Amino acid sequence: MSRFVICINNDSNPASLILGKVYRTLPDGAAEAHHMLRVLDEDKSEPDGYLYPASMFAPIELPEAAQRALMYQ
Repeated sequence: MSRFVICINNDSNPASLILGKVYRTLPDGAAEAHHMLRVLDEDKSEPDGYLYPASMFAPIELPEAAQRALMYQ
């Protein structure tokens, strides 16, 4: 199942990220090795998401029903 994070800092990308919004991340071991996350952000034109510094997000646990709902946004 995908991981979810909440945006805690959007200073460098206010048009792409909404502070306090929950985002889905995609697995990317190479990005994580560089303290980055692959995030599906507000720009829906890129299905593979974009790389952002992991420090811009806090990981969160969601109930299964919430995860299912967010998978289709």
